[in-house]
Amino acid sequence: MEISDRLRCVFSAEIEEQDGSYRLEVPAREVELGEIRAEGTYRVAILPSPSGGRDERETPEPDRDRGEPEPPVEEGERRDVEIEDIGEQGDGITRVERGFVVIVPDTEQGERVTIEITDVRENVAFAEVVERLSYYE
Repeated sequence: MEISDRLRCVFSAEIEEQDGSYRLEVPAREVELGEIRAEGTYRVAILPSPSGGRDERETPEPDRDRGEPEPPVEEGERRDVEIEDIGEQGDGITRVERGFVVIVPDTEQGERVTIEITDVRENVAFAEVVERLSYYE
């Protein structure tokens, strides 16, 4: 399956019936950290969950054989980025391919920095500043 560069977020959710229609909830973290807005309209792709003895209410771990995208960064990787926002804890936030969030402490919004990825998780990565770049680079 090809994943579009315009993909904004990936998460698991249950579909619930409610008054003759069906509803799914978007986790708050996807709105807080992602590129989606509460007022926006988006396309949604529905993929079947894996079968197995798991409680369906549990968020499944990513299964690379099912085609779920892997994080677009790796530990030790260096990138030049611009800090797009500041999170609730005061850390800088930048986004890379598919809107994947990278948290960068000790940065300011609009700052350009070279970062090194230190920790990669399913839906977020953490990085340290290696170099602060000029706005003209």
